[in-house]
Amino acid sequence: MKQFILEKKITTAEDGMTLKEYTVDLGISKRLLTDIKFGGGDLLINGEHVTVKYVLKEGDFLIVKFPEEQVSETLLAEPVPLDIMYEDEHVLVINKQPYVSSIPSREHPAGSIANGIIHHYQKNGVRATVHLVTRLDRDTSGVMLVAKHRFAHSILSSAQKNGLVKRRYVAIVHGRMAETEGKVDAPIGRHPDSIIERIVTPGGQKAITHFRVTRLTDDLTTVALQLETGRTHQIRVHMSYLGHPLCGDTLYGGTRQKMDRQALHSEQLSFIHPLTQEKMTFHAALPHDMLGIM
Repeated sequence: MKQFILEKKITTAEDGMTLKEYTVDLGISKRLLTDIKFGGGDLLINGEHVTVKYVLKEGDFLIVKFPEEQVSETLLAEPVPLDIMYEDEHVLVINKQPYVSSIPSREHPAGSIANGIIHHYQKNGVRATVHLVTRLDRDTSGVMLVAKHRFAHSILSSAQKNGLVKRRYVAIVHGRMAETEGKVDAPIGRHPDSIIERIVTPGGQKAITHFRVTRLTDDLTTVALQLETGRTHQIRVHMSYLGHPLCGDTLYGGTRQKMDRQALHSEQLSFIHPLTQEKMTFHAALPHDMLGIM
C-alpha cells in the first residue's frame, strides 16, 4: 500500500473553517493529525504546504498525505488461515474461527489473526500494519472488522465509540433464563486478583448489554445479544452476573461438559464504510460446535 492520500474540494459549507476544524469533521483524530504534521505526512491546499491554521475558501483543493504505514517488526507474518468475507483497500472483514487469538499474547505468542493478516498483506504486496477495530476473545468465533490504514481506523474507532458499529452475538448459557428479554447495565472493571478476569464493580467502566432469549431447553438458554459498549469480556461477565454463565466458560462459572470453549459467536456486524459511506452488514453462520448443543 502506497502512502494513503485523501483529496477534497472545499464547498460553501466549509468556507471559513480552519483546516484544523475541517480535519475533525473528516474523522482525523488529534493523534493522527499530529503524525501527519510531524511523521512524514503533509497538508496541501492548491498544491501549497499549509498549517492547520489555514482558513478554507470555497473552491480550494485539499490534499492530505498520511504517513506511510509502519509494519511492526515484532509482529511476524504467519500463514494463519483467514476466512475473508470482504476486502477492499480500506477495510477487511474476517469470519474468525474459535481457538485463534486476535493478537499475540504471553500465553499464545504465535498463530494469531494479526499474524495471519500480516502474512496476507505481504503475500499481496500491501504495506500496512494491523488495525483491529473489533477484537474477539481467543475462543469466540464470528465476524470481526479490521481497518487497513490509520485513517480508516480513526473513523471506525470514533464510530464504534459513538455506537455506530453494531454487533450482534449469539451465546448459549447455563440454566433456563426467566426473563425473555432485558438489559444489563452494570459497570465492569478488573478483578483485583487477576490481570485477565473482569467483574461487575461500582468503580468500573460503563457497560450495557441487551439480551433476548431465542431458545430454551431443560438446562440451557440460547440468547441473542446486542452491545452498547465494548468492554473486555463484557458478555461473559454480564451473563455470569445474571447467574447464567456461558456454556464452556470456566473463567466465569461455566462448565465444559458440553463445550470446551465459551459458547459465544459474533453473528452480525454492521458499520458505515469509512470512505464510501455505504452501510455494510455481514453475517457469519453459527459454528458446528454451537449448533451441536442447540
